[in-house]
Amino acid sequence: MAKAIWNGTVIAESNDTVVVERNHYFPREAVNADYLKSSSTTSVCPWKGTASYYSLDVNGQTNADAVWYYPEPKEAAKEIRDRLAFWKGVEVTA
Repeated sequence: MAKAIWNGTVIAESNDTVVVERNHYFPREAVNADYLKSSSTTSVCPWKGTASYYSLDVNGQTNADAVWYYPEPKEAAKEIRDRLAFWKGVEVTA
């Protein structure tokens, strides 16, 4: 089972992750939305498309833009639609 943990709290947990470029993409329903805060940040990947971000808010601490996802991934990355990935100190174990 893959888990995403930050600030001592499990943010996501799933047996169904998709690994792309060594990042685990968790199904949206496996991520605890209570910890997600909207962000206006975006970035562009030439083959995946435009990524959007969430910040994490856990136990009174914020990790800005620590979660990313592709709302409309390009065809080459369609398997990560409706999935979220983590970075910026979020520990992902598999």
